[in-house]
Amino acid sequence: MTDPTQTDARVDYRTHPSHYRHWKLKLDGPIATLLADFDENAGLRPGYKLKLNSYDLGVDIELNDSINRIRFEHPGVRTVVITSTKDRVFCSGANIFMLGVSSHSWKVNFCKFTNETRNGMEDSSRYSGLKFLAAVNGACAGGGYELALACDEIILVDDRASAVSLPEVPLLGVLPGTGGLTRITDKKHVRHDLADLFCTSVEGVRGQKAKDWRLVDDIAKPQVFAQKVLERALELAALSDRPLDAKGVLLPPVACELGADTLHYAFVSVAIDRTKRSASWTIRGPVGTQPTDLAGIEAAGAAWYPLQMARELEDAILQMRTNELEIGTWLIRTEGDAAAVLALDATLLAQQNHWLVRETIGLLRRTFSRFDLSSRSLFALIEPGSCFAGTLLELALACDRSYHLALPDDPAATPKITVSEANFSLYPMVTDQSRLSRRFYGEAAALDAVRATLGQPLDADAAFAVGLVTANPDDIDWADEIRIAVEERVAMSPDALTGMEANLRFNGPENMFTRVFGRLTAWQNWIFQRPNAVGERGALKVYGKGDKAVFDWNRV
Repeated sequence: MTDPTQTDARVDYRTHPSHYRHWKLKLDGPIATLLADFDENAGLRPGYKLKLNSYDLGVDIELNDSINRIRFEHPGVRTVVITSTKDRVFCSGANIFMLGVSSHSWKVNFCKFTNETRNGMEDSSRYSGLKFLAAVNGACAGGGYELALACDEIILVDDRASAVSLPEVPLLGVLPGTGGLTRITDKKHVRHDLADLFCTSVEGVRGQKAKDWRLVDDIAKPQVFAQKVLERALELAALSDRPLDAKGVLLPPVACELGADTLHYAFVSVAIDRTKRSASWTIRGPVGTQPTDLAGIEAAGAAWYPLQMARELEDAILQMRTNELEIGTWLIRTEGDAAAVLALDATLLAQQNHWLVRETIGLLRRTFSRFDLSSRSLFALIEPGSCFAGTLLELALACDRSYHLALPDDPAATPKITVSEANFSLYPMVTDQSRLSRRFYGEAAALDAVRATLGQPLDADAAFAVGLVTANPDDIDWADEIRIAVEERVAMSPDALTGMEANLRFNGPENMFTRVFGRLTAWQNWIFQRPNAVGERGALKVYGKGDKAVFDWNRV
């Protein structure tokens, strides 16, 4: 069987409901229902069929798009019900045959994207009042149960057959790749010994036992299941403050000019240097008069700068992650008027409780987190014409290093950075910390020193003095220092860098989200490469062939 991931076809994360093959959206006042009806013949790549509502990356691209459209196009929706159209099948999880024939990098990127989609559901529940209810109307296994776990609540049909399960360990020799182990303990508080029984059971747990073990929140007999789901969806909706009468904002396709070595959007550009295995990113600030009142923001819609830029930046991150695996170092630049960025921050802060502004801040927050979670080396280059201020300063704060050019003999051209209140409050990382707090380990003296500079343009020496940049070379040393730093970086082991960067970027308090991604990076990344899983007679390889897996019995 051919490897579905070893083709020349690029993955495009842009889609539209008119192109969906797997999800159907039904709207009924404050309730939206996402119906899983996966087309088994519409896998993203050849070599497998999506039977029993099993999914691949293409299914999750549609899911991510549909949730984003609910956020922006349907502000009156307060509860999203996720269920299935198929008889006795909710979702059987990630397609096993797809995993069995995919490259390691494909599997890991697939798991990371599905994690981000599910974490985004919980993010919207927490920050935007968009609630999620899994109406599990059939067998729910593996990644299907992980999708249900990402919802606020789970109702399972009590038909004596439907069960929830995480069968990856006994069936495939791997771990659940989308937070299942973490959510059953950290979120559902399933007792440790019961969780052990559950995660080593192929058949799963059904009915009252599933509720007693806290694997689901409620159960209902088939004849009252639909009514129970509706009643609970309405109760969850009553907890939300999303506006019932607001007009949504249509999300047009993200426009991207794609070249052999470039991605070009209105506010984001990426230029790839394949010989140096690096990419230069430029994020442009707002241009022209920007609305400051709600009427102007609503009139701008999807063309409002922070919303359009966030959508473009998100698309660029996803494209570069999946399609450019050898481009391991990203050089981040900005371009524009810092005063315009700070004025935008003032608008975001002043109007942050309005539903559209709140959703835009949420998209920016999740997009900046995609930077944090990308297994790439990130260097910020602060040069003349930069606008690393406020919201766009988050890009530099997300980087592993930042280099700020000093021009002591040319004050007019000297690049500056500016901290705004947005850097303290609007964009917490998955650790719940601001990037400033992460940078200084929450130490009051250091944070107070930065806060004292609020709104003040800082040159390289001033920024270096308060710890906001890594280095401040002058124009004599700049070119050589940047060249050497990049050359040294790209010569190092990508595997070692991925592990090092993940450890250093998330130095703050642990929570469910950091554990989900930490375990993905460490354990799943390792287990997915072990012969017990992916060797010629590994469990993942022989699944469905009638052969028994052959294990190396050494405990490592």
